[in-house]
Amino acid sequence: MKTLIGGAVGAVLGLIGLSVWFSEFLQLLAGAVPVMLLLGGGLAIYLGFDELKDTWKKDDTSLNTTVKSDDLEKYKKEIDELKKEIETLKAEKA
Repeated sequence: MKTLIGGAVGAVLGLIGLSVWFSEFLQLLAGAVPVMLLLGGGLAIYLGFDELKDTWKKDDTSLNTTVKSDDLEKYKKEIDELKKEIETLKAEKA
């Protein structure tokens, strides 16, 4: 209940203050809006550039993932050898 009364008193005082100092409020608003726009625009530019860098990194990694056919055959042989070694270790353990 105290919060409700305090909020009502604050709202009434704010309304009275706004009506008494309306020209000062507009002057403050006129000074604050350009600064907020400038900071918001700078943040948007930073975030856009950061997103653009992420897409560049994504494109770079997709180009580097191609494997030569020689390397592919080498890896397949290595996998087959490792599978055989695992089977022999399993047979020895059992």
